Amino acid sequence: MRPTLVVVASGARPGAVTASDRLVIQGGSAGGLLMGAVTNMRPDLFKAVIAEVPFVDVVNTMNDASLPLTVGEFEEWGNPKIKAEYEYIKTYCPYTNLAAKAYPTMPVKTSLNDSQVMYWEPAKYVARLRTLGTGARPLLLKTNMAAGHGGASGRYDFLREVAFDYAFVLWQMGLLREGEAA
Repeated sequence: MRPTLVVVASGARPGAVTASDRLVIQGGSAGGLLMGAVTNMRPDLFKAVIAEVPFVDVVNTMNDASLPLTVGEFEEWGNPKIKAEYEYIKTYCPYTNLAAKAYPTMPVKTSLNDSQVMYWEPAKYVARLRTLGTGARPLLLKTNMAAGHGGASGRYDFLREVAFDYAFVLWQMGLLREGEAA
């Protein structure tokens, strides 16, 4: 399996519009699963990865029918109680495929009141990344204690979350000078 994102990112060449030292990707929920999967496949392709409420532990989540949405999503993700589907899930599950290697800088964002991606999923993903990662790049876990799956619900709170992401990208690109407020 080679997702289009990996194909496109691997085509970025130095001196082109972008390159791996200037490429930041972002995704949330199922898009967060994509962030985790492509980061496991080719961590060298990305300067940073912003994962928002990422669905990163597909194997364990889909094995727990008591969690919201699980049974209804067997068609999309696979039913781990069926051996062939379980084996397939293991090929793309970000948590299952973490390995000892250098990963890009990552802020992993979760919300305490998320009813779709439980807060412990991103938290244990970050904990395992911290034990396996071999690089010196920052790995952040940001938990919004008052938000749900879509992040903060107030207009200004939402804009603060967007500003955090922009400030993070500016910092990673070296465009935020020392001492400037983020």
